[in-house]
Amino acid sequence: MQQTKKLAVFLASALALLILPLIAQQFGSGPVRIMDTALLYVMLALGLNIVVGYAGLLDLGYVAFYAVGAYMFALLASPHLWDTFPAIAQMFPDGLHTPLWVTIPLGAGLAALAGVLLGAPTLKLRGDYLAIVTLGFGEIIRVFMNNLEHPVNITNGPRGLGQIDSIAVFGVPLSQKTSLFGFELPGVTLHYYLFLTLVVVSVLICYRLENSRIGRAWMAIREDEIAAKAMGINTRNLKLLAFGMGATFGGVAGAMFAGFQGFVSPESFSLQESVLIVAMVVLGGMGHLPGVILGALLLAALPEVLRYVAGDIQQMTDGRIDAAILRQALVALAMIVIMLMRPRGLWPAPEHGKPAPNTPA
Repeated sequence: MQQTKKLAVFLASALALLILPLIAQQFGSGPVRIMDTALLYVMLALGLNIVVGYAGLLDLGYVAFYAVGAYMFALLASPHLWDTFPAIAQMFPDGLHTPLWVTIPLGAGLAALAGVLLGAPTLKLRGDYLAIVTLGFGEIIRVFMNNLEHPVNITNGPRGLGQIDSIAVFGVPLSQKTSLFGFELPGVTLHYYLFLTLVVVSVLICYRLENSRIGRAWMAIREDEIAAKAMGINTRNLKLLAFGMGATFGGVAGAMFAGFQGFVSPESFSLQESVLIVAMVVLGGMGHLPGVILGALLLAALPEVLRYVAGDIQQMTDGRIDAAILRQALVALAMIVIMLMRPRGLWPAPEHGKPAPNTPA
């Protein structure tokens, strides 16, 4: 009976996720774009949850892997390298138009390499010290992207990279409107289904990791690293694996972000983004997949929803309050209220030794 109920809930949720953008697109492309962005943040939160939620390593520079994936896609799917380096223009006379099945593994691989490079010098650091080092790493990557214009122009500096090819699946660009089974699917809806597929794959990977020997070893390190090492767990390799595995999600999300936006610049990968992703994991419930997904969806959509509320309040005050500042204040107030009312997160993992809600003891 319990399994039948779970299956019914799963099928109903899957059907709702498939129908939701078809309903939202009736109100314009704005609501669907918010949903697309929220799904990208879900991927980022799932990746950071591996590092913070499973392994207990506080990473405040996770946005660096997001930037690595985004710039990788931008360089391989825009005319920038083709215009800057004559040798590349001779090798690819029709320009660089890298297909999706190459950019996704490459973005994941480069981000994983960056994650290992970050993790290697921080193996003996814990807590606040680890947070400071990872924060510095994230800022270094942003400054690096911002200044890698001289002497050789690779990232185009603060001007960013534009004219990026849209994501194409089986040769069909997702930016073009498509008709399927009598439904008109605009580009934002097609991107939604691609991002939803990637999120589902990410959830399955995280679920398998959580219930594997590696996942249990990560949790042992999170609870007590000294005891885990005494039990024979190779904490050094597992920490590196956590950094590398978590970074792959950021790399893939960054590649999808570049193809979706068509433009990337260093301003998109600021410290505020890293803090926001950490807040998604903490507010949702560290180490608990449903909670992390819920936190990512709420914090990704909340600023956009409050954009309309802030505008109304600004009109009520005759424009004396800036709408952007007010929106940030409302988001911060909502986060404070959530943490005061739910200190373990909106949907925390069941405590050790206690049954999950609605589960017989």
